[in-house]
Amino acid sequence: MTAPVTLSPEVAEARSRNRPLVALESTIITHGMPWPRNLETAKAVEDEVRGAGAVPATIAVLEGRLHVGLTGAQLESLAQAREVAKLSRADLAVAMARGQTGATTVAATMIAAHQAGIAVFATGGIGGVHRGAELSFDISADLQELAQTPVTVVCAGAKAILDLPKTLEVLETLGVPVIAVGQDELPAFWSRDSGLQAPLRIDDPAGIAAAARQRAALGLPGGQLVANPIPPESEIPQNVIGPWIEAALAEAESRGIGQKAVTPFLLQRIFELSDGASLEANIALVLNNARLAARIAAA
Repeated sequence: MTAPVTLSPEVAEARSRNRPLVALESTIITHGMPWPRNLETAKAVEDEVRGAGAVPATIAVLEGRLHVGLTGAQLESLAQAREVAKLSRADLAVAMARGQTGATTVAATMIAAHQAGIAVFATGGIGGVHRGAELSFDISADLQELAQTPVTVVCAGAKAILDLPKTLEVLETLGVPVIAVGQDELPAFWSRDSGLQAPLRIDDPAGIAAAARQRAALGLPGGQLVANPIPPESEIPQNVIGPWIEAALAEAESRGIGQKAVTPFLLQRIFELSDGASLEANIALVLNNARLAARIAAA
């Protein structure tokens, strides 16, 4: 069998020098944005991490190898690839055994980051409890991963297409710390306020890093979720984004779209309904999360 993790030269050097590292997922490249914005955004996110004092490690499976850190050529190739698998905990090992190429979700990225000794991960929004889950049982593996894999995940909240109150309830049941930054309200991805009170609040990167260290010292499993609101100038208020989300959800239901296909479909439809505004907001929040994650990693 091949080695579990292949480090890029930049990541390997950072490991040898004990420099702070930030993991980055790859589904945002292959399933979240159109070419060439996906490549431009991936490079910009990596640059934000570097600019804030850490080293980026974009994670993906390329021809059966789990790569932690991608070269410029690998990043460009992945951004243009077709029929890329979307990998989570359940199918990560199968894709590797088959020699496939796949993009990592939040759950799979956490697994790879932990294997590579990376404690902080920046993403856009996590998966969660889908609307209607009381009938479909459609709940993202991201939540269970947060409960068992010790990685601090920086996001702008759960994706707003989800059932946010139920997502928060499941995270509480699983014992996952949900920490808002700079405000008492839980952010809702494109919007700064979800209408829900965040269970915890820590405003400084050093405090978030200290909480992760204390969790490890107590022997508690799992990571922590850091909910970092989108910058005010980039947000789409709930009263604006809400009708687009409802329209996209209704169309997905009428067409019978579900499971792994539902999130990419909804994001694409909301992009179309918003005349591209949702994509610009998505890019802004990912860059914002990358900056905060780098500061936490450095701390």
